[in-house]
This record gives sequence, C-alpha cells and structure tokens, in this order.
Amino acid sequence: MTKDNVAVRFNKVSFEYGYGKPILDEASFALRQGTKITLMGQNGAGKSTILNLITGELKADDGSIFVDPDLTIAYAKQVIPREQMTLTLREFFESCFTEKKYDIDRLIDDVLEVVNLKAPHDRLINDFSGGQQARLLLASALIQDPDMLILDEPTNNLDKAGIEHLTQFLMSYPKTCIVISHDADFLNMFTDGVLYLDVFTREVDQYIGDYYVVVAEIATRIEKDERKNAQYEKEIQANKDKANFFANKGGGMRLVAKKMRDKAQEMEDSKVAVRKEDKAIRAFTIPAQADLTGEILQISSFSVMHNHEVVEKEANISLKKKQHLLIEGPNGIGKSTLIESLALGKAKGAQIAEGVRVGYYRQDFSTLNFEDTVREALFSAMRSEDEEHMRSVASGFLLTKETINAKIGTLSEGQKGLVAFAQLALLEPGLLILDEPTNHINFRHLPVIAKALDQYQGAMILVSHVREFVEQVHIDEVLDLEK
Repeated sequence: MTKDNVAVRFNKVSFEYGYGKPILDEASFALRQGTKITLMGQNGAGKSTILNLITGELKADDGSIFVDPDLTIAYAKQVIPREQMTLTLREFFESCFTEKKYDIDRLIDDVLEVVNLKAPHDRLINDFSGGQQARLLLASALIQDPDMLILDEPTNNLDKAGIEHLTQFLMSYPKTCIVISHDADFLNMFTDGVLYLDVFTREVDQYIGDYYVVVAEIATRIEKDERKNAQYEKEIQANKDKANFFANKGGGMRLVAKKMRDKAQEMEDSKVAVRKEDKAIRAFTIPAQADLTGEILQISSFSVMHNHEVVEKEANISLKKKQHLLIEGPNGIGKSTLIESLALGKAKGAQIAEGVRVGYYRQDFSTLNFEDTVREALFSAMRSEDEEHMRSVASGFLLTKETINAKIGTLSEGQKGLVAFAQLALLEPGLLILDEPTNHINFRHLPVIAKALDQYQGAMILVSHVREFVEQVHIDEVLDLEK
C-alpha cells in the first residue's frame, strides 16, 4: 500500500503525438485504489492515450505520472490487434504472460467460464465472432489477475446476455477499475466517479458520483458557463461602445478610451471555455440511390452456426425501397458472417438487384484503408470529387480541417466510425448494411444517427445489440437467426 492509498496520480501532465496533435495540457487527477472510474470525452479527445500513459506504453512530454509500483495492470483494448487474429486461443492467452504458464489450459477454462464462453483451445481467434472477441479481450485481462483492470469499450459487440454478465462481474469486482464506454446504463451500474477529458482545454476534470449524476452536473456547469459568458458579452460590448465614444472626442479622452478597451479585453480573457465538444454531430441524411425500383434484395436461405456446426435455414425475405430488416441472434451465431456475404454479393441464398449500390458499415472498420487520409477515404465514396460538398459533410461529423489530412490509422475508433458514416452519406447507396453501428460512437451522437437511419429511403439491413438505439429506427421485419 502506498501513502494515502493512491493508485494513479497525474501531476500537470502534457502530451502530444509526433505529428503535432496535442492531447493533454497540464492535466492533473488522482485515483484511489479500489475505485471504479469512467473515462469520458469526445471521440478522438485522447481517452485511450491516457490509458496508454498509465500502462507506460506512452511517456509524458512534461509533468509527472505516478503509478503504484506494487500494482499489476491489465489492459483490455477495444479490438484484438490484427497480428493476433491468426493465433489459436491457447497462443492468444499465452501471449498475455512474459513467462511460460504450465497450467495455461486450466487458467483458460477458468477465465472463459467467467466471461461465459466455451471454445476449444486450438480454435483460431479469427474464427470467433465480434461479440466473442469482446469476451476474449476481457478474459485476456482477467487471466492476469491484475490489481488494476483497464477496459476500453468492453460492451462493444456484446449481446444483452454478455452485457448483463459483464455488469454483474464489475459490480462485485473488488479491485481498481478504469472503464471507457459510451453505454450510459452499463456505466451507471458500477461507476464511483468520472474523469472528463476536455478536447479543447486538454485538461481532465474529476467528478464523484454515479454516471447520471455526473452527466447532470456537467450539463448544469455548461449552462452556468454559458450564462456567465452571455453577461460578459454584454459588458464587453458596452465597454467597446464607450471606448469608441470617448475615442471620437479626442484629446485626453483617448486615454479613457484605451482603458475601456483594456477592460473589454480583460473580460474577453475571463470568458469561460464552454465545453463545445459536448455538442452532437450535425443532423444528417443518407440519400438513397435515385433509380431504385422493385425488389432490391431477396433472401431465400442462409447459414448459421449451431454447436460449432454450420446449419442451413430457409427464408422468404424481400426488401424494397423504405423497407428495413433487423437481424438478431446471440454472439457467435453468424450475424456478421451473413451480412458480410450479403454485402459482398457472395451469399448463396440471396440476390441483390443489378445496379444497386451497397453501403456497408463494418464493426471492425476493415472496409477503410488505414493508409488513406480522411480526404481520400471520403472522396473514394463519391462518384465525382466535389471538395466543397465533401468538406461540408465531413464538418457535420466533427471531422475538422486538421483531421481531414490525417491517416485513418491514426484516428480513434470513434472517429473511424464517423468517417464510415460520412462515407455512407456521400455514397448515396440503394442498400444499406450496418453491423453494430453504435460501437465506439459517443452516446450523444446516437440519436442523430438513429434518426438518419429511421428516415433512410432505400432498403436497409441492421445488426445491433443496443435495444434503445434500435427502438428509434423504423423496422419492418425481424430475422431472428436463433429461431
């Protein structure tokens, strides 16, 4: 135990990436051992960067970071690295340790039971569904039995049962835990407090209390800051008007005018930096392909996984304009495999009408070329390059002029999601296929996205485990793969 029981302390920490992207500016906070803290902030603000500074993967440019040297730390990142996708389950868990574990198979079985997953140890990571991979990420941290557990978007891809299982586990977890998540209800079940990373001031504010209390407190502070600034604006304008009046009088009055201008400037400097990043993305539409007629997609059969075996099932699904299909089923049954085969036109029992443009949102963003800049990615979705239209759409998704020239691979997972949505808006597809489109996305953006999907005029297939999101979207038919 350390003096005053502190697990992590940041003292005036500054950090920026080599390409001149500042993330933290003299940020300070402290975490006590045994607390469960949520890390909040806009997509791309640098939440994952803070976690990497805690683990030592990154080093601060200035200031000091104290991490209790007696604490062991395990970090479950948002996604399994691509280079680990070809490992077997056993090799994946062996890579969590620096030394050989002779009882690794027993440890694997124990930890898989904790995350509610059964699988042979020689199965390849690539063969697991997105939801099963989310469970494996959690298991890879838990198998190390750490003193501090760090989870980055742990509910992504998890079905309802998986989220309930994880929630119960965290509520009874006795050690320190730091979580990044955009799932408000999930966070509220176990959070002791919130660290809020402000993307504009690049400082970290610390709040105590459950998640909803903190969100309400932040909203109250924003309202108060805006009222204070409105008052400042009035006084600034009054002083400027007086300064102009006295300046026109000439002579000694010019000195009075200068004092008035100085006072106006002081007030300008005193204005509070309101959390501009708390705004959601701008309302948008995904225009449907103009020449759509008749049947767009027909599904007569499909395949699912049942007890690790492929099972063929018959169907009678036909989608036309303005018809939306929801595909449901537990993790591992084959939802992502099915919609990928549909998007690529390789599904045996399905036919997409000729000439229909398909917009495909993948949960792992593998449709994006990570070496492309955001500009190149957005232009690739357009039939003809129109710089003004592209930038207008990009700005609505908070893709700023600084972000436009960044490579996709340097963006946060949330920003990659916003790029993928911007592509769909520019593509004007006839068939929209979306696989877990809420993953990684700031919860403030979700009602805006739900409204755009609800109003989409083409044919649409949606896979999502987030019930409150699905309830905001018009659905005509449900295909439950389990039934």
